[in-house]
Amino acid sequence: MRTQSVVTVVQVSAAMHKEIDRKQNTEVASLGEFPPEYLIKHPLQNTWTLWYYEPDRTKTWEESQREITSFDTAEDFWSLYNHIKTASELRQGCDYSMFKQGIRPMWEDDQNKCGGRWLINLDKKQRTTDLDNFWLEILLCMIGEAFNEYSDDVCGAVVNVRPKGDKLGVWTSNADCADSVMEIGRKLKERLRITSKTTMGYQVHKDTMVKAGSQTKNTYTL
Repeated sequence: MRTQSVVTVVQVSAAMHKEIDRKQNTEVASLGEFPPEYLIKHPLQNTWTLWYYEPDRTKTWEESQREITSFDTAEDFWSLYNHIKTASELRQGCDYSMFKQGIRPMWEDDQNKCGGRWLINLDKKQRTTDLDNFWLEILLCMIGEAFNEYSDDVCGAVVNVRPKGDKLGVWTSNADCADSVMEIGRKLKERLRITSKTTMGYQVHKDTMVKAGSQTKNTYTL
């Protein structure tokens, strides 16, 4: 399936899912009421897994990461997304992560350890204006394979809800592949409509793991 067709399917299935939800919420609907195309599930190129992190002092960080569910169709993505809390509704200190199946949302995973992340820092005011839109757009970019020939290099994404400001990160598998990292970053900045006045930085996981202070130096910037 071509990249553009996957993106289109994700967008079209969103409209279909809204229509099905509307009918189900207003009346008892039978399958015969829906056009055939509304009942067909559209497969994604990859299976994706949603993770949820909630801090718990009785558990390690890894133990607090909960694998929620996996999906491999556009319709199942929307069914999941429409029935969970949005990122802005999460309690402070909590995370959502969405990664390709088999990849854990941690630096040490074999698919992540040589990579890094494009990091977007939001101020507190942006939680109500930008956070949910940015997070959804990132998810659609990933499951819709919007990064063209570099989509295979995308591992997943994380949203951190924090008191001082929220963070969004898109993780890639190889920090040394500059062409891939930069193209993914450019596409991300374009889709999120981040202006040229705002700098977006790419941090290598190995640097983040050994950082001495609270800041990690950006290896790439856009």
